[in-house]
Amino acid sequence: MTKPLIIGIAGGTASGKTSISRHIQEMYDDVTSVRIIRQDDYYKDQSEKTMEERIRTNYDHPSSIDTDLLVEHVNDLIQGKTIEKPVYDFVNHTRSSLTETCRPSDVLILEGLFVLQDERVRDLLDIKVFVDTEADIRFIRRLLRDVQERGRSMESVVSQYTGTVRPMHESFVEPSKKYADIIIPEGGSNTVAIDLLITKISSIIHHTML
Repeated sequence: MTKPLIIGIAGGTASGKTSISRHIQEMYDDVTSVRIIRQDDYYKDQSEKTMEERIRTNYDHPSSIDTDLLVEHVNDLIQGKTIEKPVYDFVNHTRSSLTETCRPSDVLILEGLFVLQDERVRDLLDIKVFVDTEADIRFIRRLLRDVQERGRSMESVVSQYTGTVRPMHESFVEPSKKYADIIIPEGGSNTVAIDLLITKISSIIHHTML
């Protein structure tokens, strides 16, 4: 099996990483297989902790991610192996008992806050993308998402954003932008940048098929 093209898409919370990943997947899934691996699903299991302890966890620090398992799974996919990817339960703040079966694909997209922050992950990437969206827009998107989709209260979202999300972004996420091959301002609404990224992906896929 040919090695998959691996694309890393990083950026701040609610910057548009998922929108761009899905757009790429929709463009190619009819002619080639595209798999999206969300770094969020690799938050460490906290089932042995109390709910109070889980809530106090700093989910915006790289140490909250089981990067060892993520790297292991990506390498398995590169080698043509099927993995059982963890699924994170954002309501209960721990790893779900369910897993998702992921088979090897032609294109693999790794999407998450720290995809460019950790050297072990960066070394796996063929294309490194950073989604650069203004902080106020990201905050509004996160507030709506966490309240509507993850069962959070508005007060808890605001507290988490000011207490950990913003300072951790400045310490770990924003500095990782320097490793990007491509920087996309304004996330999924930047159709010109996304089209250029897709053109680059197409050229690589075409070259590998020759």
